[in-house]
Amino acid sequence: MNTLIMVAIYLLSIVWWVIIIQAVLSWLIAFNVINTHNDFVRNIWTTLDRLTEPLYRPIRRVMPDFGALDLSPIVVLIGITILDIVLRNQIQPVAYIS
Repeated sequence: MNTLIMVAIYLLSIVWWVIIIQAVLSWLIAFNVINTHNDFVRNIWTTLDRLTEPLYRPIRRVMPDFGALDLSPIVVLIGITILDIVLRNQIQPVAYIS
């Protein structure tokens, strides 16, 4: 059981970093630091958007519209943190017999 919990924790960590990278990339695009006319940037942006949109969509339906300010990544990160804490508390200590 500990192995499944550890795999879930690692997957949550990967999702955490994907969301962080997507948020930073969106800021860089919004402030015109990087250009989406570049094929490489556009491919990364499209991939990250396709990965994160299923997580954001249910939250965006519930939250009020703040215009250009999108708080759904923050809500997802808080949810991931809570889930990570719950999973880490479920890990059973392994007894070593020496």
